Amino acid sequence: MQDRHAPTPIVSPLLDERSGSRIAHGFFTREGGVSDGIYAGLNVGIGSNDDQDRVIENRRRVAAWFDLPLEKLATVHQVHSPDVAIVDENYSGTRPQVDAMVTATPGVAIGVLSADCGPILFADGEAGVIGAAHAGWKGALTGVLENTIDAMITLGARRENITAVLGPSIGPKSYEVGPEFLERFLGFDPAYAEFFTPSPKDGHKMFDLPALTISRLKAAGVEAASLDLDTYPDADRFYSYRRTTHAGEPDYGRQISAIAIRA
Repeated sequence: MQDRHAPTPIVSPLLDERSGSRIAHGFFTREGGVSDGIYAGLNVGIGSNDDQDRVIENRRRVAAWFDLPLEKLATVHQVHSPDVAIVDENYSGTRPQVDAMVTATPGVAIGVLSADCGPILFADGEAGVIGAAHAGWKGALTGVLENTIDAMITLGARRENITAVLGPSIGPKSYEVGPEFLERFLGFDPAYAEFFTPSPKDGHKMFDLPALTISRLKAAGVEAASLDLDTYPDADRFYSYRRTTHAGEPDYGRQISAIAIRA
């Protein structure tokens, strides 16, 4: 496999400042991988139809960025749920069917995959507890963010010390939805109308998933911010399920956002 260049993830200055030097994190882009074609770049999606040797090499590069071996990169089998797994020193490499992970164990990187859904990294630098959550509309609506915070607290984190940062996800100018989608949200809370704006298409709306995510995080009592990066229009840096669908492509890659407590 041709070595193009090493991954250079996006790092949040806020998360860096608040989490301290013991914690490393990165919102990885397509840069620095070995995949080709529609997967070109750092595709880490085991569930994609990409060559699995290339996917494994890409994941090895992500782990190496944290100075960790591949087997210490922990990810989940994402199912758009509100469920969270706790990772400890007994991590075996399995991928539980949940959408978030938390840990207080140094020397393991926990990560979530995305291709429009929101990747959120959490840290309480004082307690040494971290989290990573995958939140599409369903996960955000049904509580994966709040459940991640609660799981961190069981490991010793304090709500007021937790910082959460939303990485690259589909933006409000790219996410058009139908009337049944809007009805679902208004049925949950009529105030959620604030996350929808008119669409050029009659009867449709534009949905602001990042704003919903940040609103839920702040309502849960943690400091929260977004990188404000839209995955849909930026094909050079990000994979996007919706862009792939609109282009009629047969599959899509996934980028990873990960965080670790240094050993």
